[in-house]
Parts: sequence; structure tokens; C-alpha cells
Amino acid sequence: MEEKKTNKLQLLIEIFLVSTRLGFTSFGGPVAHLGYFHNEYIRRRKWMDEKSYADLVALCQFLPGPASSQVGIGIGVMRAGVLGGIVSFLGFTLPSVIALIVFALLLHSLGFTEAGWIYGLKIVAVVVVAHAILGMAKNLTPDVKRKTIALFAVVTTLLWQTAFTQVGVILVAGFIGYLLYRQHVIDDDSEPVTFPISHRFAVICLTLFFGLLIALPIFREMTNLSWVAMFDSFYRAGSLVFGGGHVVLPLLEREFVPTGWLSEEEFLAGYGAAQAVPGPLFTFAAYIGAVINGWQGGLLATVAIFLPAFLLIIGTLPFWNSLRRNPKIKGALMGVNAAVVGILIAALYHPIWTSSILSAKDFAFAAILFSMLVFWKLPAWVIVLAGAAGGFFLSII
Repeated sequence: MEEKKTNKLQLLIEIFLVSTRLGFTSFGGPVAHLGYFHNEYIRRRKWMDEKSYADLVALCQFLPGPASSQVGIGIGVMRAGVLGGIVSFLGFTLPSVIALIVFALLLHSLGFTEAGWIYGLKIVAVVVVAHAILGMAKNLTPDVKRKTIALFAVVTTLLWQTAFTQVGVILVAGFIGYLLYRQHVIDDDSEPVTFPISHRFAVICLTLFFGLLIALPIFREMTNLSWVAMFDSFYRAGSLVFGGGHVVLPLLEREFVPTGWLSEEEFLAGYGAAQAVPGPLFTFAAYIGAVINGWQGGLLATVAIFLPAFLLIIGTLPFWNSLRRNPKIKGALMGVNAAVVGILIAALYHPIWTSSILSAKDFAFAAILFSMLVFWKLPAWVIVLAGAAGGFFLSII
């Protein structure tokens, strides 16, 4: 028994050390993260085979939430159970959480939201989201039907800017996708994959996921406690985001900026800074929480926005073999993914573009940064540094 505990502890330490190294070095967004994971976990350490990894990635793309974080959690779960998933998550996420909380505290205490380099980071946000839209639109809206769904999402999201509009758009798009693509042929002759999670525990996690989604808004109205309101907003954002970190931007913006919890300048400065750190973009929540309520708020926001990802990946792992072969579910997801593109386009216009591109020199600088990222293939951290330096230069000329 003691030997078994020792082996489990060694396994957890190994997972934590490897995932922490990835957390310090994984720049470039969720697609790049999946590449880092594949190189480290599959090629070097052979913790999973290629097919199992592909299945896990497919599941995490199917679920709402941060796909790369969910893949990391899933690998940890398959390696060492639920504790392995928690340890893997902590290692991958903590470096960027700590960096963004420190940035928020400095921003708040020194009061330099109007500094030139912050102005440059706001333009970086325009470039990064525009690049994300191009890549996602190519893959997720390849035909006229899905382009039309994306257009519906753009128009609806821009004309009715409420906290629930995105949720409604996603639901409607899923239904339209189900109607249009339910007969879509699935070419899948892969072998079933087994996951070390019982069906009973999975059902408990899914029940908790939906229970919190329903109960938190009610509890928020009953108590009027600020920390409950924060937890509810971040939990709902983490529960309803399809398409990764960039799509959480409009949800968080409409939760916190109109209500006065933080200014639009603080919001966009943090979003630009989030591009400079490795790890998942969802750690942007740590920055917002820290601006609102110090380091305690940053930790609360981190737990709240990532908790749905935990509950969903653990709750769906045992059922994935049947889900991924269901054409109706695949069809609904195709509609949802198209809507995600539209929501991103709307977010690019407002609040990002309208708050950042205010003159011809702003547009010219954004074009230079965009070329550096898209055509010259420079890494994201170089774009961020160039944006900060260029913003400072533009502010003094």
C-alpha cells in the first residue's frame, strides 16, 4: 500500500513538473498549445497513443470552454485520475495567472492606464482577434450556409448588446445546424477509447455543472454579495464559450465594463497583456478579478471560469465514444462553430476596434503588427513587445 502511494505521489509530481514547464513556455494560443502538448506528452513521453490524443482533442473542441486547458486536464486524468487532472491544470495555468494578477495590481496601484505602451497593447488586441477570426472563419465557415449563420450572429450580437444575446445566438445556431447538417456523413472508423472515470462520477459532475449554471444567478439575486456576483459572471462565461479564449472577450466585456466594475481602458489593456504571457487565454479572468478585488479576486475569478471546464471534461469523458459518432450532435456543433465566428467579428468591431483604432496612424500601426504576425510569422510575444514600444512612441509624436 505504501509503495502504491509513493508511486502515485511520484506520478503526480512528474505531471506537475512537466505541465508547469509547458505553462512557462506555451505561447501562441490554443492551437499552439495542442502542438506543445503533442510534442511533450505523446512524442517524448508517450503517455498516450496518437489516436487517443486525437480523440481527446476532438472531445475538447466539442465542449464549451478552453480547449487546450481541457486537453491538459484530460491527459492528467488519464495518467493519474482526477488528482492528475487537477495537478496538470495547476501547472499549466498558474504561471500566467500569477503574471496577470501582478500586472493588474501594478496597473491599479500605479494608475498608468493612459500610458503610451498601454495604448499600444490595445492595438495588439485588434491584431490578435483579427488573426483569430481569419483562421477560424476558414475552418468553421467553409460553405454558404455556415457563412449565413455567422452573418446572423454578427448582426444579432451588434444590434442587441446584452449579456444573454450570445447565449441565445449560440442556441439558435445549434438548432439551425442540427436542421441543416443532421444527415452529415461522419467518416469515423476509429476504435473506442476507455477513460478512467466511472459513469456515476461523470453524471455527478454534469449535474453539478448544470446545477451551478442555474443556481448561481438565483443566489446572486437573493444575496447581492459582490463575490457571488463575480463568481456567477465568470462561471457563466466559462460555461457558455465555444471556440476558445478569444470568444470569452465579448462575454466578459459585457459582464464587467457596462456595470462599472472596470473601465474599458483597463479591460483592453489587460487583454493585450494576456497575449504576452504563456498558457491559456482564459487566465485573463485572473486579471479582471485582481483589478476588481485584488489578488483574492484574481484567484476567485480563476476558479470560477475554469470550474466548468473541469466539470465538463470529467463528466463527458466516459460518454465520448457514443457522442462523437452521433451525426445530429455533430450537426448542431457545426452551427455553433459558425456562430462563434460571427460573435468574434462583432467583438472585433465593439469594443476592440471602436476603442483602439481612433486615427489613421492607429490603423497604420495595426497593419504593421498584423503583417508581423500573419505574414512574417513572428511569435505573439514579439508582437506584444512591438505593440507596447510602438504605442509609447506614437504617444509622444
